[in-house]
Amino acid sequence: MAFRVPLVDITSYVADGTAEERAATARAIDDACRTVGFIQITGHGIPDDVVAGLADAMDGFFALGLDEKKAYRTPPQVNRGYSPPKSESLSLSLGVEQASRMNDFFEAFNVGAAASDYPHADGLPQPDYAENVWPEIDGYRERVQTYFDEAARVARTLTRIFADALGLPADFFPSRTDHSIDVLRMNNYALPPGTDVRLDGDLIGMGEHTDFGIVTVLWADQVAGLQVLGTDGSWNDVMPADDALLVNLGDITARLTNERWMSTLHRVKPPVIGGTIERRRSAAFFHDGNVETLIETLPSCIDAEHPNLYPEPVTIAEHIAAKLGGSRQGKLNEKAERESARVAASRS
Repeated sequence: MAFRVPLVDITSYVADGTAEERAATARAIDDACRTVGFIQITGHGIPDDVVAGLADAMDGFFALGLDEKKAYRTPPQVNRGYSPPKSESLSLSLGVEQASRMNDFFEAFNVGAAASDYPHADGLPQPDYAENVWPEIDGYRERVQTYFDEAARVARTLTRIFADALGLPADFFPSRTDHSIDVLRMNNYALPPGTDVRLDGDLIGMGEHTDFGIVTVLWADQVAGLQVLGTDGSWNDVMPADDALLVNLGDITARLTNERWMSTLHRVKPPVIGGTIERRRSAAFFHDGNVETLIETLPSCIDAEHPNLYPEPVTIAEHIAAKLGGSRQGKLNEKAERESARVAASRS
């Protein structure tokens, strides 16, 4: 059967549909999470002008000179600010060596939920809830923040659907995400003038990886590049449908569900035309959960045929630190045995 990312309309949860309509939506989400781990969603309710504002803000920042952008770079342990091309290696977040370390050809700018955004939560640790670094570009902060807030709403709507699909209490996710580590990562797949890189046969836009958290909400240009690993081991091109957002599950959800739901490997392979990368933009909103939350496999996902694949609970803080240590600090993640095995299988 040909690879397909299911398209699901979530209007019933955004606009207070009937119980029957919501149940149908939850069943469709459950099926997509079981079989693919990626979903295209419509009916999300983000206005067109908010998306356009985000795209304009991204264009304004990435059009700056490389030295100007590097002024907004933060230390590797702080998941904020600017990441230049070839400064990250996402395969290391899975504990997999690449032939060329720090070989991801993209630049990015990250903003996230800061401690000041959660006045009800005392003593939130740094750098998990670091304050943001904002470029001095007219309207940039307002446009990005507006989209961030909308994407956060969509992510929390999705976790409402997840709870219904998994038969969990309505407060299951809210009690674990009321001060969630949330990050919006704006990516630009185009090499800026003056970037000292070499285009060769090993060119990788963004290496194969799984996402870290609960759920990712992705806006992307309708340009080829994103590839998703199918259950048959094949890499498949994925582009968003008109007005759709791409959604995928992260490792925390895979752990919770004992891999009943899939945290799917994906990568970006940008097309090279005339020795340069065709431009592609994306903005990924990562909804990761509260830093101190202990992730334990749901009892309902364990039985004689499905033994617990994750017998050792882990806090979200520990999990995220190991992942970021790989991607941004070049440290092999030795706690990602299951994910790294999938990468190895895909390469063979």
